[in-house]
Amino acid sequence: MMTHTAWYIARATGYVAWGLLTVTVVLGLVFSARLGRGKVTPAWLLDLHRFVGGASVIFTGLHVGGLIVDNYVHFNVIDVLVPFASEWRPGAVALGVIAMYLLAAVEISSLAMKRLPRTWWRKIHMSSHALFWVATFHLLTAGTDADSPVSQVVTALVISLVVFLTLVRVLSDGRLTQRSSPRTNIEAHTVDRERVGPTAE
Repeated sequence: MMTHTAWYIARATGYVAWGLLTVTVVLGLVFSARLGRGKVTPAWLLDLHRFVGGASVIFTGLHVGGLIVDNYVHFNVIDVLVPFASEWRPGAVALGVIAMYLLAAVEISSLAMKRLPRTWWRKIHMSSHALFWVATFHLLTAGTDADSPVSQVVTALVISLVVFLTLVRVLSDGRLTQRSSPRTNIEAHTVDRERVGPTAE
């Protein structure tokens, strides 16, 4: 078992990264559809959204690192950076590579939010929906545990939830005013924290 430790780590961190990504997307849909109690999203929920998004990046890095270190399937750096370069399930692995780049784009745009034009930020951030589906199909086609009953049930429930929230978001009044838009809430919270100082919570 110890011989394939990196392989088990890669598998586990892949599932964790997907789970964290799912939480981030669900929170984003809840924010944009105004499913919370108030029109303005609480600051702690926005912080949670950011934290989970950052954690998904970390676990994705661990997932990719585990694949490179592993000596079971023998991935190299090119395999995990270039779509269709892998000889092992090239299409499924390519989905993972694309998902990784989408995740990086969303995270970088979030960190650089104040420096980007609003329209650019929104377009990049909206790609998180595509990111979820690409990552999910990667899990279903490349995940060696995807055929297990537990994985199938959890995946089906998660997909159903995201589809439901997406439909709610589409059918709701999509015309968000600048005052109540998700990005405006995030920006306002960031500005308030800068004014008060980093120790004020």
